[in-house]
Amino acid sequence: MDGFQAYGAGKAGGAFDPQTFFRQPQTVVRILCWLFSIVILGCIANEGYVNRPEEVEEFCIFNRNQNVCNFSVAMGTLCFLCCSAFLALDLYFPQISAVKDRKKAVMADIGVSAVWSLVWFLGFCFLANQWQVSKEEDNPLNEGADAARAAIVFCFFSVFSWGGLTLLSMERLKRVSFEEEYDKLFSPPIA
Repeated sequence: MDGFQAYGAGKAGGAFDPQTFFRQPQTVVRILCWLFSIVILGCIANEGYVNRPEEVEEFCIFNRNQNVCNFSVAMGTLCFLCCSAFLALDLYFPQISAVKDRKKAVMADIGVSAVWSLVWFLGFCFLANQWQVSKEEDNPLNEGADAARAAIVFCFFSVFSWGGLTLLSMERLKRVSFEEEYDKLFSPPIA
């Protein structure tokens, strides 16, 4: 009876295996999302603000619209923190023995991932539109243009990476729901 464990409980309290953790598709995609948020944040924070040669005050490279840069920095920062929190949850997930708690964690992951996919889509549309209507005379030296394009591209990539996380979480929910049904049907007799 020493090797007995509940189907859905995993190895609660078992040793952490980093190789197994980093090979999980969900972990790989979440780290990718985390890196994308760092790239977007870095592009906007470092080269997203420029000025004309005769001006001292810096403006956002995207059509001189400060809201675009503020929105991008906020998205990048919040996404970075959110990814960090869910990476920590992924680390802790095998230790959660209650199937209902696992289900709540996975449902939160689905909701957050779907919302971030939508937010990155809106961000991509906002950045691309403002970049399209930017005037060349606002940036005559073409400073930060590559960083602006990189931010737009990584916003686009983020839509699909967060969408992929949503799909992976939905598959995980199916497994957790099966575990819950299994526990209900085959619960050990109470002595």
